[in-house]
Amino acid sequence: MRSIVKAAALAAALSVAGIAAQAQDLPKTQFKVIGLNSPTVASIVDEVPFWRETLPKASNGAITADITPLDQMGVDDKTMLRLLRLGVMDFAGMDISKMAGDDPRFEACDLAGLTLDADKARAACNAYREVIDRQMQKNWNAKLLAFGGNPPQVFWCRTVLNGLEDLKGKKVRVFNNTMRDFLGGIGATAVSMAFAEVVPALNNGVVDCGVTGSLSGNTAGWPEVTKSLYPMSLGWSINILAVNLNTWKRLDPKVQAFIEAQVKTYEDKMWTTLKKADSEADNCNTNKQPCTMGKLANITIVPVKPAEMEAHKKLVEGAVLAGWAKRCGSECAKEWNETVGKVLGLKAPTS
Repeated sequence: MRSIVKAAALAAALSVAGIAAQAQDLPKTQFKVIGLNSPTVASIVDEVPFWRETLPKASNGAITADITPLDQMGVDDKTMLRLLRLGVMDFAGMDISKMAGDDPRFEACDLAGLTLDADKARAACNAYREVIDRQMQKNWNAKLLAFGGNPPQVFWCRTVLNGLEDLKGKKVRVFNNTMRDFLGGIGATAVSMAFAEVVPALNNGVVDCGVTGSLSGNTAGWPEVTKSLYPMSLGWSINILAVNLNTWKRLDPKVQAFIEAQVKTYEDKMWTTLKKADSEADNCNTNKQPCTMGKLANITIVPVKPAEMEAHKKLVEGAVLAGWAKRCGSECAKEWNETVGKVLGLKAPTS
């Protein structure tokens, strides 16, 4: 028994030594990164610490990065992929659905209301990973490295809603085309607006409600300008981490391998954070503990009735899938059916 323990300890020591030696062998490399909106949980808990702490520590100081969240750069979300293609930054974290105006495929694994739990959301995006990476490399001089996400995208409203019907006629802030399809199906008016602009817009009545994550809104101060939260999910605001292809090809192969290994752990951590944030959101928004990832607030959570969930399902399978398939085209829809659709048991119209 003692010899087994000694052998295990020796193996562990050699493993640590091997990792340390590998890290010491890495050439000094500095990156410029533009990341996600700074008030979001994904930025605070995962992205910024990954670049500022995890990579430098794991590489013994060889790999360093200057990361700035996009809202602090004054960058429009929708331009992130274009800036990455031009090499304005080496790496970028971005909400992939906001790039769907350039390619409808970029919202395909997170269509409004498509999945209602985090594991299915991740499975849907994993099924579509090769398609997204192919399109990015083909048209955007970029390489996909990781998928992440945010807590469910839900409705935050200035008044206390009575339910789904109450959204009819209201002006609702959204941030992608597929949410527009959903709102069109319930008779609401979709208003596109950057995340940083929503609090003043809600405060001044420019919009009646806004869609964002159940905890992302909390950490960004939305409870100060809203009274209710209607937790009908419109997706997960899927994030991606991507790298400029020119940057990637210039890197030492050892640095490439190191980053790919670190990114796998980072991706897992993002999904773990998402689940924890999702589990704490109701507590934070209704002034209860535990609330370790947000701020205590007093918001009325309006329950989603069974009949409303049935309406949600019909909207997803009707207006949402049809609207997206029309934008993406027949061949694109067929490929979706063979990937995301196959995993979720759904079919997009192909004609």
